Amino acid sequence: MPLDPELAALLDAAPPFDPALLRTTPVAKYRAVMKQGILAIGPSPEVVASVVDTTMQGPGGALPLRIYTPQHTEPLGMAVFFHGSGFVICDLDTHDHECRVLANGAGVIVVSVDYRLAPEHKFPAAIDDAYAALEWAVANAAHLGGDASRVAVVGDSAGGNLAAVVAQLARDAGGPAIAFQLLVYPVTDLRADTPSYTENATGYGLSAEAMHWYIEQYVRGADDVLDPRASPLLAASLTDLPRGFVAVCECDPLRDEGKQYAHRMRDAGVDVTLRRYDGAIHGVFQMSRFTAIGRRMLDDCVDALRPAIGTDLSRSA
Repeated sequence: MPLDPELAALLDAAPPFDPALLRTTPVAKYRAVMKQGILAIGPSPEVVASVVDTTMQGPGGALPLRIYTPQHTEPLGMAVFFHGSGFVICDLDTHDHECRVLANGAGVIVVSVDYRLAPEHKFPAAIDDAYAALEWAVANAAHLGGDASRVAVVGDSAGGNLAAVVAQLARDAGGPAIAFQLLVYPVTDLRADTPSYTENATGYGLSAEAMHWYIEQYVRGADDVLDPRASPLLAASLTDLPRGFVAVCECDPLRDEGKQYAHRMRDAGVDVTLRRYDGAIHGVFQMSRFTAIGRRMLDDCVDALRPAIGTDLSRSA
């Protein structure tokens, strides 16, 4: 399939970027530039009933959270959201729009987690924060107006990795119970050696070289790459995981590992929907306000989340 025309135009208009600059640019500067580009789109037009910034005591200290609540009849299902980041960039602000749409569209409380980033905080800091945030959300569900029996984990890219790993950890620990997992082009195998890494190495935004750099920032060494808490595809078993929805993009280095994870879950008896977006690139989840294919992906995520844990707000108004 050819590249989506709107995405092709965006890539053509973008200034050239040499991934080798990642190795010479200070991480703080790179984060600031990436965030500035995302926020340049402007504030989200999606209005929810409330947005509350708070903190919890996490494994590494105060862990910021942002809680989105739609107009609702209590209690609501809850989605614990982990933003994409390459484990290095982005924060609560960069994924504000997507959280608002998920909250309103699916009729759920969204708890967005500002987990610790690499390279300052190497693996397993992010996953420790992610699991602690899940436990906090479940423990505080009643206070938030949520239903602890209807909890999903949601994430894109590196956030999809955290959501997948949290689902495995919760299964192995006997809880908290997770009803659904929504994984958008998730990182599932830090070995980064699938055919899509070669096929989509350059020319589609996220390059293979940049992804290798992100992984280097996250892990402490080669052993971490093979740890299922970093590479959930390498888990011995994917049985008894919550049902889910996995989205992958055709023109993305991460395409194949997302497909492999969905196929392994399906082979293990997990009810999972795999959806491939032909002509799409990594990052399209955050492009819903200015591309049709981005809107379709975000709408599909809403449509997957609503029947799993959500509320039909048109009936509860």
